[in-house]
Amino acid sequence: MIKTLNHSIHYIIIIVLVLIITNISNNVFETKVENDNVNKSINLSTMALKVEEYNKSVLFDAKDTYTGDLTGYAHNCPLCSGKLGCLPNYDITNGTTKYPDATYGEVYIVASSKNLACGSIVTFNSPKISSEPVVAIVLDRGVRGNALDILVANESIAVNNIGRSSISYDVLRSGWE
Repeated sequence: MIKTLNHSIHYIIIIVLVLIITNISNNVFETKVENDNVNKSINLSTMALKVEEYNKSVLFDAKDTYTGDLTGYAHNCPLCSGKLGCLPNYDITNGTTKYPDATYGEVYIVASSKNLACGSIVTFNSPKISSEPVVAIVLDRGVRGNALDILVANESIAVNNIGRSSISYDVLRSGWE
């Protein structure tokens, strides 16, 4: 009878030890973080949207600001060759006044002095051109100082609609970066 009691106590001790070890191991595994989200890609999608939103906001942060005169010119103006100083093979003789920039989309073409590198993106307000801020790319030369000369379809528009005005403009991109 004592042997049976010893075996029973021995089995009880073993069962208690197994329960203690099982309980300890369960507590260790319970500390892990689990993602029960059925669509685990939603976190990546949300993060991608936030990155895209941030990148778009940074695109329109001014790197520098200048004040100068704004004038207009056409491809066939006196002393104009019909070719751009920065992209001489880009055809503007057909009345093209905009350029499809990979980052900023369809932008106006402006001439600048060498103060701004070719490919620089600028933005300014000019109600004579648009009720929205004008975004333009420097693709031509031929002006002095901080002036900008915006390419328009013909000289009549340059003289009658643009004329000469003082503007402040922001540089959004310096050169082609």
